[in-house]
Amino acid sequence: MSTGARTYPPAHEPLITGDKTLKQITEDVCAPIERRPTWLWWVGFLASFCALLLGIAAVSYQVATGIGTWGLNRTVGWAFDITNFVFWIGIGHAGTLISAILFLFRQKWRTSINRSAEAMTIFAVMCAGVFPLIHMGRPWLAYWVLPYPNYRGPLWVNFRSPLLWDVFAISTYFTISAVFWFLGLVPDLATLRDRATTKIRKFLFGLFSLGWDGSNRTWMRYEMVYLLLAGLATPLVLSVHTIVSFDFATSVIPGWHTTIFPPYFVAGAIFSGFGMVLTLMLVTRKVLRFEDYITIGHIEAMCKIIIATGSIVGLAYGTEFFMAWYSANEYERFVFFNRALGPFAWAYWTMVLCNVITPQLLWFKKIRSNPGIVFVLSLVVNVGMWFERFVIIVTSLHRDYLPSSWADYTPTLVEVSTLVGSFGLFFTCFFLFARFLPMIAMGEVKGVVGYTERRTNVHE
Repeated sequence: MSTGARTYPPAHEPLITGDKTLKQITEDVCAPIERRPTWLWWVGFLASFCALLLGIAAVSYQVATGIGTWGLNRTVGWAFDITNFVFWIGIGHAGTLISAILFLFRQKWRTSINRSAEAMTIFAVMCAGVFPLIHMGRPWLAYWVLPYPNYRGPLWVNFRSPLLWDVFAISTYFTISAVFWFLGLVPDLATLRDRATTKIRKFLFGLFSLGWDGSNRTWMRYEMVYLLLAGLATPLVLSVHTIVSFDFATSVIPGWHTTIFPPYFVAGAIFSGFGMVLTLMLVTRKVLRFEDYITIGHIEAMCKIIIATGSIVGLAYGTEFFMAWYSANEYERFVFFNRALGPFAWAYWTMVLCNVITPQLLWFKKIRSNPGIVFVLSLVVNVGMWFERFVIIVTSLHRDYLPSSWADYTPTLVEVSTLVGSFGLFFTCFFLFARFLPMIAMGEVKGVVGYTERRTNVHE
C-alpha cells in the first residue's frame, strides 16, 4: 500500500565538517600564514629548492655546452625535453577545470580545492614553458620567432614552426589562469590585510587587495567578472592541449599521425591533473590539518573524475591499436607492435598498468575513501602519464622507416637533472604559496557552510 509519500535519497555529506563558524574558518585558513612555518614545511621547501638548484645547474651547463649534452641522435630528435613539456602542460589542466568548468556547473564541492588547483596550474605552466625554450638550442635567439618589424625580411622560418602554436596557446592559457587565480584571491587578501600586525604585511596585502571593501556592490561586480573569466577559461581547457597534440598529429610519422590525439590528450591531461591535485591536497590536508575542509567527499569526487578520464585514456590506447591494424599500413602496424613488444615494451606496459589497470581500484568505495591508498594511486597516475608521453614520443621515433637509421635512446644525467629541476621549481613555488597565501578560498568556503544536498520528503 502506498502511503502517498514520495521517498528521496538521503542527504549527501556536508561539504565542511566540524560545525565551523565563519570566524573559525578565517582563523584556520589564516593560521599557516600568520604563524611560524613548521619543520615539515622547512624540510619540504629545502628539498624542493635543492632540486631546483640542480635543475638550474643542468640547464646552465646545457645552454653553455649545447644540445649535445642530451642523449638525442639523428633518429630520436625529441625525447625527455618534449616529454616533460607535454607532461607539465597536462598537469596544469585540472586547475582550470576545477575552477572554471565546475564553477559554471555550480559544483559546490570545488570550493575547498579550487585555490590550490589554480596555483598548481600556474606553476605547472611555468615548468612547461622552460622546455621549448631550452630545446631551441640557442635560447638567446628566441626573439627571432616574434612578429615584430626587423631587418631579416621574409626569413622567418621559425615563425612557421608548430611549436610556436604552443607559445601562443600556452601564453594565453597562463595569462587567463593567472588573472583568474589572482581575482579569486582578492577577497582573502583583504581579510589578511585587515588582520595584519606589521606595516609591511598590511601594505603588501592592501596593495594587492585592490581596495576591497566587502560591500554588496563590490561583491556583485566581483562575481560578474569571475563568471566572465570562468567562461573565457573554459574553452582553453579543451583548446590548449588540443593544440599541443597537433605538434604530433599534423606530422606524417607513424604513431603520431592520428586524429584521436586531440580528445585523447585532453582526457589524459585532466586525468594527470587530477592525480597531481590529489597528491597535493592529501598532503596539505594532513600537514595543515584541513581535514574539516578537504573531506572524504572531496577525495571521492576527484577519484570519480579520475575513473572517468582514465577509462577514456584506456579506450584511446585500444583505439590506437585498432586503427593501426585496420589501416593495413605496415609501418603503422610495426610502430604499435614495437611499442608493446620492442625495446621499450617495459615503458609501454608501465604506462598501461599505471593509467588503465590501477585506477580501476577506485571503483571500490572503501579504496577511494581511504586517503592513504588514494595518495599512492595518485602518485601512480602521475608516473603513468609521464610514461605515456615518453612512449608516444620515443617509441614512435627510435625505429624509423629504414632499419639502417634505427637508434636507441638513453637519457643523460643532464636530462634527468633537468626533469628533477622542473619538479623542484614546481614544489618550491607551491611551498612558497602555502606559506604566504591562503590555500583555501575563505570567501567561497563560507558560502557553503552547513550546505548539504538534502531533499526533504514531499507529501502528495
